[in-house]
Amino acid sequence: MDFTEPAEHTALRAAVAGIAGTFGGEYYAAKAEAREPTTELWQALGRGGYIGINLPEEHGGGGAGLAELAIVCEEVAGAGCPLLLLLVSSAISGEVIARFGSDAQRKTWLPALASGERKIVFAITEPDAGSNTHRLATTATPSGDDFVLRGQKYYISGVDEADAILVVARTGTTEAGCAELSLFLVDTDIPGLLAQRLPVSVLLPEKQFTVFLDEVRVPRDRLVGVLGDGFQQAFHGLNPERITGAALCVGAGRYALRKGADYARSRTVWNVPIGAHQGVAHSLAEAKIALEQAALLTAKAAWLHDRELPAGEAANMAKYAAAEAGLAAVDAAIQIHGGNGVATEYGLIPLWGLVRLLRIAPVNREMILNYVAQHSLGLPRSY
Repeated sequence: MDFTEPAEHTALRAAVAGIAGTFGGEYYAAKAEAREPTTELWQALGRGGYIGINLPEEHGGGGAGLAELAIVCEEVAGAGCPLLLLLVSSAISGEVIARFGSDAQRKTWLPALASGERKIVFAITEPDAGSNTHRLATTATPSGDDFVLRGQKYYISGVDEADAILVVARTGTTEAGCAELSLFLVDTDIPGLLAQRLPVSVLLPEKQFTVFLDEVRVPRDRLVGVLGDGFQQAFHGLNPERITGAALCVGAGRYALRKGADYARSRTVWNVPIGAHQGVAHSLAEAKIALEQAALLTAKAAWLHDRELPAGEAANMAKYAAAEAGLAAVDAAIQIHGGNGVATEYGLIPLWGLVRLLRIAPVNREMILNYVAQHSLGLPRSY
């Protein structure tokens, strides 16, 4: 077993960190405070070929894998600029269309996704379904040469920045009484689609929306893959979302840890740096250990996905560990800064809000513990 990082990964980290570092934490914090998209950074990464590094070369991507996209996510966050839409546009939508999309869909969407010119966000969450995908109420009904979509989606990130939404809808019912799901590419400017801003107190550049689908008519060629196979297709995208979400938490934690350690070395009280006190030093050391553990789990999960091996357990564990570790690191950095921890100029509160959100989404820690108890330990299902 060789833990030496390949030279190409080291070079990738340096290149992405170099681009994101020219923007930095101040840029991200200002965008988060203003609730403005990080368009300039997204475009810069797109020009460098990093937004679509995991997409096929024949469609303008980098031809690499999820391991490389996770590195991109970690390094932009490590520079203080975590990009939430990498999780949905590059990881979920890109992976799903590359794997299940038709030739026409791949040719239409993947080159623009890879270059960063276009974005596709993902809509599965509903007000009354929660984590129970089988209770999705949004429907897609055949009508002539089209499908008609009716329903409502909730907490959909970045609709205002997107050209299309990958919508998960019910197209039937299985013999067991569960929802038969299908995926559709729906333009954001299509008649009948209304995106209503959902106010949240978390400081993020990306906005959240409730999406209403009122008799939205889409052509049959907007169906992704095979009708009724949406559950399998969605989870091919949800594991990458969890893995890249984990990478984002690791990167944000690294950034906060660096800020906290710098402050602990330079801030002097009673004639010694505060980092000389174990009460300060130990919280940073514990955060460092937890982040290293989470980074290993994340790398393992991405490795499994890229080799088409079962990655659900590793993806869930990585997301759990990274969210816990990232939040502990950001919280330690805030605490060490004292009152400056909540000062706008130090830019830590937007990071705290993002990592705290990722402890809930895209799957909450409690459902991950349920998954591990049931599938990894063989315990009776608890829900």
